[in-house]
Amino acid sequence: MTYWFTIPQVKGLMPLASSSAMRGLSTTFTVPKIFMGANVIPEGGRGIVRILSAMCPKKRAFIVCGGHASNRLAARVSRAMKNGQFTTQTWDKAEPEAPLPNAKECAQAMTQFEPDLIIAVGGGSVMDITKAAWILYERPDITDLGMLLPVRTLGLRKKAILVAVPTTSGTGSECTGVSVLSDEETKRKVPIASRELFPDFAVIDPTFAMGMPPKLTVGTGMDALTHAMDCVMSPSANDMTDALALRAIEMVFKYLPRAYRNPGDREARFRMHIASSMAGIAFGNAGLGLTHSLGHVLGKVFSIHHGVSVGIIIPYALQFYSPVTDKYLDICKALDIKDGTKEKSLASLVGKLKALFQELDLPLDLKGLGITKKQLEDNIDKLALDALEDPDTFSCPRPITVEQCKQFFRYAYEGKDIDF
Repeated sequence: MTYWFTIPQVKGLMPLASSSAMRGLSTTFTVPKIFMGANVIPEGGRGIVRILSAMCPKKRAFIVCGGHASNRLAARVSRAMKNGQFTTQTWDKAEPEAPLPNAKECAQAMTQFEPDLIIAVGGGSVMDITKAAWILYERPDITDLGMLLPVRTLGLRKKAILVAVPTTSGTGSECTGVSVLSDEETKRKVPIASRELFPDFAVIDPTFAMGMPPKLTVGTGMDALTHAMDCVMSPSANDMTDALALRAIEMVFKYLPRAYRNPGDREARFRMHIASSMAGIAFGNAGLGLTHSLGHVLGKVFSIHHGVSVGIIIPYALQFYSPVTDKYLDICKALDIKDGTKEKSLASLVGKLKALFQELDLPLDLKGLGITKKQLEDNIDKLALDALEDPDTFSCPRPITVEQCKQFFRYAYEGKDIDF
């Protein structure tokens, strides 16, 4: 199967395009308009609803959601839109992991309804499906989402604008131009990236995340931490993305344990919601790295929650990057780690990460995820090749080979420090 990121010419040019030298010549910084607070979608049809009403002459809102909690929250959004004189339709069939066929099914329903406003209410998968369906709704001539180059002009917003209302605190998709879909046939993650995919509005309302169970809180929170950590290390990072990512890291360390221990902690929920969006803005403008390229294939092959599969890679990725960059010292400074030498600082940072994992009842190695050694070795070739071809590897500060990918997975399985 061919995807845009497996084309040889693209694989050769992407690392150059994301380099600090090229970004220094010309850099854009994109962010949606953000509404934050516990009452930004009032059911009386005020606030953001009035703004959307003025922008949408047809006043037809198509709401995408999935799952019981998402349905309940989508109903709340629908009531608010109806009070703002919108006609609404709710499509509640969004599936976990955002399968490609599911996005096409959503697009078909969207096309039948002909909205001028699309609202995603849910976690990362819901927002990913919504973005992909939005492309197909606006551009029915596009038949292969997996071949959409990031530099391609899509011409969105001729039919509808997009609002994202996250119900989990981790993906940051409400603030990115990325949609990550799943190809079930090849068991691969298929990212779609475009500046046009940034939502027009992001609604950061902590009450939409209050129902998250502890395990989901941890999984999504680790996703936010991973976004921020790898963004800092990216060669495409800049002062603006660093400021957001480093602050997000501080907030996750402070508030994620609180949200995990006490699901009803409203302040912790709000701060994690904000941290997730801040990390989303940061990596949406600067990229990621090995945590996601290796974590993507790990999660897909072994059916591990995305946030856990990428989060467990963080310490090993930092160690792999360390021979070519000392940006991890910025993270140390944000977390008040002062241990003299670079080596000691890195070791303390890894130790602090592992302490956080233990506080959140997370394993420290792949073995702790329930993967057997035989399962790892049976899949090692696919894991390494798919990770190498994942576009997040393009923005890795240190190039990696197939053999190093295999070694990386084996070290992470045993919990060994990366020393190569």
